[in-house]
Amino acid sequence: MFNRILVPFDGSVGGEAALEKAAELAQLCGAELNILTVYRHHSMLEASFSMVRPSDPGNLDDVMQDHAREVAEHGKKRAAEAGAGNVRAFIKAGQPARTIVGFADEHGNDCIVIGSRGLGSVEGYLLGSVSHKVTALAEMPVLVI
Repeated sequence: MFNRILVPFDGSVGGEAALEKAAELAQLCGAELNILTVYRHHSMLEASFSMVRPSDPGNLDDVMQDHAREVAEHGKKRAAEAGAGNVRAFIKAGQPARTIVGFADEHGNDCIVIGSRGLGSVEGYLLGSVSHKVTALAEMPVLVI
């Protein structure tokens, strides 16, 4: 049925539900499960306006990338615990919906399993959720959990 399933994972409750369902589906199909955590690129201008001023601020992109890596690895561990056999985790910077669909196309994923609500911003309520945008952009089946 499916050979390669993509599950965008942000660590949210909705993301956890989608991950569990994707792991189950991957196990049933004998499919590879790709976990993708997308983080937003922050410009130096945005970082300069940040209200948070730790003693060593570092590069905000590096901090976001490190956090995304932790979330993706957590997702990989949870998927393996849920019974998925062949699991790979990836991180990418970018606008979530376009990055998810682009990744799915580039890596030959034939199904996307995504949570209906994740850790999106208030902008998501005004402009539409990531899951809604993914369903509009993707050419492969999208299962919204």
